[in-house]
Amino acid sequence: MYKLILVEDDNSLGYLLSEYLGMKGFSVTWAKDASEAITKTKSNVFDLAILDVMLPDMDGFELSQKIKAINAELPFIFLTARSLKIDVLKGFSLGAVDYLKKPIDEEELVVRINALLSRLVSDAAHEDQVSQYEIGDYVLNMDNFELNYKGKPIKLTGKEFDLLALLAKNKNQLCTHKEILTTVWDKNDYFNKKSLNVFISHLRKHLGQDPKLSIVNVSRRGFMLRVEET
Repeated sequence: MYKLILVEDDNSLGYLLSEYLGMKGFSVTWAKDASEAITKTKSNVFDLAILDVMLPDMDGFELSQKIKAINAELPFIFLTARSLKIDVLKGFSLGAVDYLKKPIDEEELVVRINALLSRLVSDAAHEDQVSQYEIGDYVLNMDNFELNYKGKPIKLTGKEFDLLALLAKNKNQLCTHKEILTTVWDKNDYFNKKSLNVFISHLRKHLGQDPKLSIVNVSRRGFMLRVEET
């Protein structure tokens, strides 16, 4: 089930859209302002954000950038009553994948969401076909599940490999604790979070031969594989 965050301050429209999208098989989290949306985005992993442009505490354009700082991969759609071409262009320039003008046609919204998510799944499947990730002087081979340093193999456990693959795929971007735990351990709980810290320590040792690499602990949020450009 795809998880959506809907940010809409109009109670009637927000309720209508969240109920309708729920009936169509989506898991919908409804936030009524930007502050609530930011809080929910920090604590949940969503597949798509649907953002009203006109919000009481911050416009949707600014909110989209704050959301991207939390999850750079989260796609978003703008909903707006403003039909000026400059607003539409601004939305797309900020990275919007779609733009719907109010009044919203619920059926059209669902069609566009399904088309978008299908395309993203197809793109993700293509990305999954990557045979290797270059990480500084290291190469993570996805075909034989091996890490190499200048041609020399380094043994990794299954969990170490899966964790490094996730970090490498998102290098120089934050991977939240929840994203890591649900992807690598299939469960986000206290005990797996303690295990995660141990595995991060192991990976730091494995990658220690290249000073350009570091696994950064972003306090209370997650980890980032940082690769310094030469």
